[in-house]
Amino acid sequence: MKEIIIINGNGGVGKDSFIEFCKEYAPTKNISSVDKVKEAAKILAGWNGEKDEKSRKFLSDLKILSIEYNNAPLKYIKDMAEKFKKSSDQIMFIHIREKEEIKKCKDLLNAKTLLITNKKVKAITTNISDRDIEKFNYDYYINNDGTLEELREKARKFVKKLN
Repeated sequence: MKEIIIINGNGGVGKDSFIEFCKEYAPTKNISSVDKVKEAAKILAGWNGEKDEKSRKFLSDLKILSIEYNNAPLKYIKDMAEKFKKSSDQIMFIHIREKEEIKKCKDLLNAKTLLITNKKVKAITTNISDRDIEKFNYDYYINNDGTLEELREKARKFVKKLN
């Protein structure tokens, strides 16, 4: 099995926890379309990993500039997908927020899409990347309103479904 899953959801809903649980059931790679943008933000602006509203907007704006300039995030994803295909990993999760970028990546890599939700977590609306995450028709939906054990079980079932 080799599956590429584009994962999305508001900050704090449990995406990384879900992926960590999936790793218990299948070898998994986890990347983000903003990985290289974060590296640039550290170099250019001294960004140190904060996840506050100001930082989220900065990263979103910088990512959009890099998309407009040379489509760098998609180039990075393509490169990582090629490495994934040659690896022993079975699932590759790609974090992407913007629906246009999700569509491009889904089409390019024949990927599936997954939205993680948690109604206990307030939606982020201060930047264009986070604002419209639910305005996409995802292939899979996982509600993470319960316990960590319930999320682990959802991850187990998800990996089983992919097999």
